[in-house]
Amino acid sequence: MRKLTYFIGTTIDGYIAAPGGDFDFFTPHITEDYLPFLTTEFADALPTPGRAALGIADTPNTRFDTVVMGRGTYDPGLAMGLTSLYAQLRQIVFSGSLATGPDPAVEVTDEDPLTLVRKLKQEDGLGIWLCGGADLAGQLLPEIDELIVKQYPIVAGTGIPLFRADFSPYTFRLADSRVFEGGNVVLTYAKASD
Repeated sequence: MRKLTYFIGTTIDGYIAAPGGDFDFFTPHITEDYLPFLTTEFADALPTPGRAALGIADTPNTRFDTVVMGRGTYDPGLAMGLTSLYAQLRQIVFSGSLATGPDPAVEVTDEDPLTLVRKLKQEDGLGIWLCGGADLAGQLLPEIDELIVKQYPIVAGTGIPLFRADFSPYTFRLADSRVFEGGNVVLTYAKASD
């Protein structure tokens, strides 16, 4: 069965974006020791234009072949004219207000996220990447098998949280941790077995 992985950048205090959705404040913290880690271990999850700029456009997918995201995560790329931000992946956008996507390579759906992700997990293929955002992550929390948190050495004070959901604790166990010279930490959690 395929895994759903929430692979996301966050501040020390647990915010994935500024209150208005901006996340550019993470960029200065992509240091010389951290970038090679991202390009080798998570090339699947890099935006297509970034892969081209880094010379890894043709790198085959090894971890993910599908990305799911909410409309709020899709819109910033769309505002920059990027209609298919992750062309190397099957792209699914959950939206109740966007009837169709501006790009045939992007599937837009108003289907229940839990139902659709459960179907996707039954298909053959590589993993499924939950790109964001907080509302979708909150809805999909029962189906998240792995949580990979790229924690940046920043305190934001406020913003969009890692999850937006009702209080309902789920337990994960720390499976791996990596510390980088610039202060970035990558924490990998696996869903704890009950």
